[in-house]
Amino acid sequence: MTKPDPNAIKLLLAELRSTNKETRRTAVMKLGMLGGEEAVRALMMAVQNEHEDLIVRGRAALMLGRLGDVRAVEPLIRALEAPGYQTPLHAAEALGRLGDPRAVEPLLRMAANTRGKTRLAAEQALARLGYTAEAATTPLEPEPEG
Repeated sequence: MTKPDPNAIKLLLAELRSTNKETRRTAVMKLGMLGGEEAVRALMMAVQNEHEDLIVRGRAALMLGRLGDVRAVEPLIRALEAPGYQTPLHAAEALGRLGDPRAVEPLLRMAANTRGKTRLAAEQALARLGYTAEAATTPLEPEPEG
C-alpha cells in the first residue's frame, strides 16, 4: 500500500472542519479511500463526534471498516449507540469486517435490542465473528454477582 499524498490528506482534513456538511460528507469518503495514519485518526474522531452530522458519522464508520485498522474497534463499539440508524448500521458492519472479539458483546446487545436493517447488520457481523443468528437474538444472561 502506498502512502497517501500528504497534501491531499491536509486538504481533506481542512474540508472535514468545514461548516458545510456536504463538504464534510465528501471529505470523510475521500479520507477513507486514501487511507493512512492521519485518515484513520480523523475518521475515528468523526465517528465519535456527538455534534457531527449523522451522515458524516455513518460514512466515517463505513470507511473505518474498509480501512481495516483494529484501532477503530473501540470508537466503532461506541458508535453502535449513536442516534439515527446509519451510524450504528455502518459501525456494526465495520466491526464484522474488523473481526475483533471485543465487538461480540456489544453486537449481541445490539442484535437483541434492535430491529430491521440494524439488527440484520449486527447478526451478520456476529456471523463473521463466528456467532449464529440464534445466539445473536437471545438476550444476554446477567453476570452472577460475587
